Amino acid sequence: MSDRGPREDQGADQEPELAAARRAILEATLIHVPFDGWSETAIQAGIRDAGQRETLSALAFPNGPADMAEYYCAVADARMAAAIDPEQAAAMRVRERITHAIRLRMEQAAAERAAVAKLMAFFALPGNQPLAATCLYRTVDCIWRAIGDTSTDFNFYSKRAILAGVLGATVLYWLGDDSEDCADTKAFLDRRIEDVMTFEKVKGRARDAFGKLPDPFRILRDVARRPGGPGGPTAPGDGGPDDTGSPGTGAGPGPRS
Repeated sequence: MSDRGPREDQGADQEPELAAARRAILEATLIHVPFDGWSETAIQAGIRDAGQRETLSALAFPNGPADMAEYYCAVADARMAAAIDPEQAAAMRVRERITHAIRLRMEQAAAERAAVAKLMAFFALPGNQPLAATCLYRTVDCIWRAIGDTSTDFNFYSKRAILAGVLGATVLYWLGDDSEDCADTKAFLDRRIEDVMTFEKVKGRARDAFGKLPDPFRILRDVARRPGGPGGPTAPGDGGPDDTGSPGTGAGPGPRS
């Protein structure tokens, strides 16, 4: 999946009028999505309601529902990141930062929950899964960057992979949650974060324990260097040259003539 979609952060590269039209059409379309899904029908209804010029409307989402779905995810990412206070986040533990960011994203999308449910169904359609993976990666990357993560090693990828699992499961739970103030979803999220932290602790203890064990490859190299070992000096009758200088067979000298 290419990165050429109508991202929110591309607004600076677009004509201001087109960027404004795109945002207006999205907001008007979201009202129709719960009934018509992420479809051309919903987009056309949104264009009519937004009262945008036809030429701008044609340029706003040239690839139709896929462009609009990608743009919606970008808008949600941007508003979440903008609402995170860097100083407040810096005072939190990592698990608290992640919890805060995910809760914030769901709170901001509370009025759009029906549209998000339709978005999950749209992403599940054949052909849309690469787009779904792209949007999910961008969201978890946005969360980590917004809470101050600066990792560049292998942790960069493992953190995003783990968070993708937590976020995906939490959003699906949230879509069916009818508890007051989404209390059940908050508890679900806390359990998922706790599971991850427990796994990381166990992984860390296992890494420390294995670090104290002998290196199996060093042991094998030492064995290989011992007399009679593979690659080491051969003992008499172990397949080395016999007394006549011909290759041995491991059974001692051959029969005398």
